[in-house]
Amino acid sequence: LMTYLAPVLPKTADAAQSFLNSRLDWNNRAALLENHGIDKFKPLMNRVNMAQIEKMLDASKEEMPAAVGQPSAAPTADLEPVAEEIEFPDFAKVDLRVAKIVKAEHVEGADKLLRLTLDIGHGERNVFAGIKSAYKPEDLEGRMTVMVANLKPRKMKFGMSEGMVLAAGPGGKEIFILSPDSGATPGMRVM
Repeated sequence: LMTYLAPVLPKTADAAQSFLNSRLDWNNRAALLENHGIDKFKPLMNRVNMAQIEKMLDASKEEMPAAVGQPSAAPTADLEPVAEEIEFPDFAKVDLRVAKIVKAEHVEGADKLLRLTLDIGHGERNVFAGIKSAYKPEDLEGRMTVMVANLKPRKMKFGMSEGMVLAAGPGGKEIFILSPDSGATPGMRVM
């Protein structure tokens, strides 16, 4: 067995060779060790018992409160604080979908908005997005993004907005729409 396990347990295989007083050889793996002297037995591994596992878990629980919520580096001053915690059922209500930007255009009379026509696999949606300062309409067409598909439509001065695209950044020219990885197609649910 140790001959077979040697590639994945090299230290254990070395200990077995020492104990067996014999070299583990792949070509002679079927040969039996008969009439052969062995060294004094030493366990190759120690059995893990539940008491040891519980001690490790208890020790990690004592260390965890200090670590939870502590960023690894000081937060940047311009980052917004994390919002109030929600329960999973609240999050599960949000239907995030991959969307393809079929059309993007300026909105007459709007300083910050672009009108996006999004293909979400179940038809098209019209969304007004406050990303005009960071994007030209022609740079968005054909791009994939993520949208909140089940946001209640909202009547705006410029028309009906039927969702919301996800973006990050503080605003102005620093707005970055979220894009799914390659392979995602319109209508796929984001989980």
